[in-house]
Amino acid sequence: MRLHALTIDLEEWYHAELVRGKVPPARRVDQAPAAVQPILALLQAHHVRATFFIVGEVAERQPALVREIASAGHEIACHSYSHRPLWEMTAEELDRELREFRRLMEDILGDAPAIIGFRAPTFSLEARTAWALEVLAEHGYRYDSSIFPLRTPLYGVASAPLEPYRIGASAVERHDANSRLVEFPLTVCQVGGRRIPVSGGTYLRLLPWPLFTWCWERTARTRPAVLYVHPWETYAGTPRVPMPFHLAVGTYGNIAGALGRLGRLLERYRFAPMRDVLAQGGWLEG
Repeated sequence: MRLHALTIDLEEWYHAELVRGKVPPARRVDQAPAAVQPILALLQAHHVRATFFIVGEVAERQPALVREIASAGHEIACHSYSHRPLWEMTAEELDRELREFRRLMEDILGDAPAIIGFRAPTFSLEARTAWALEVLAEHGYRYDSSIFPLRTPLYGVASAPLEPYRIGASAVERHDANSRLVEFPLTVCQVGGRRIPVSGGTYLRLLPWPLFTWCWERTARTRPAVLYVHPWETYAGTPRVPMPFHLAVGTYGNIAGALGRLGRLLERYRFAPMRDVLAQGGWLEG
């Protein structure tokens, strides 16, 4: 059976794109340890390891949680330090965040395996932020998983490949054999001329389950897929921030059912950390 990548974007509830900026510091009560525990228990029950893309601010406040995740055999990867999208940063700021993240992980984990994976907050890697690829390569990252190959109101690169490819800084939607970075794009299902997002997150929570599973099966038969979840969107205790109805549905809809849906996928398909899936496909040789 084909191997697929399971990824957990470990951030706080107030890091979410439609929430950040609306929560003053005094209201930022951390819930990551509580929200992650049901996910860790589910993974243990299914004997599945995953990649945890961790925000540095969370790791700084919850070092014991990072050690618990690493000790369970999960891959540690970077989800930036501050969870600011790349389009709000400069190359110098990203460089500084990556240095701070690596230093923090060394303090927490000591001689842990090298961190080689990155995911940009809000899937914010696109043509205008392609400068980030050189910064990542300079810091020794070997793969990225930030390209969403479907344009949405917030993010996406509509013409990007659907399978892993070497991403070019001059054109992020094209394979560049000389690139030092492999891109593992988020999963969409190609149906005729349409692309349907089935990579997880909002789509895992809100798409009708028969449609989601039909699309996932169609995709999983032909190529390695990647699934992502945020702990805050699988946890009933996540605080709600007032926002327009349609945005509230997208942010909080079906939180109660998300963990169950994840469990059903774990029962049916084989998942592993992203670095393992890429290595199996020959993308991380050398």
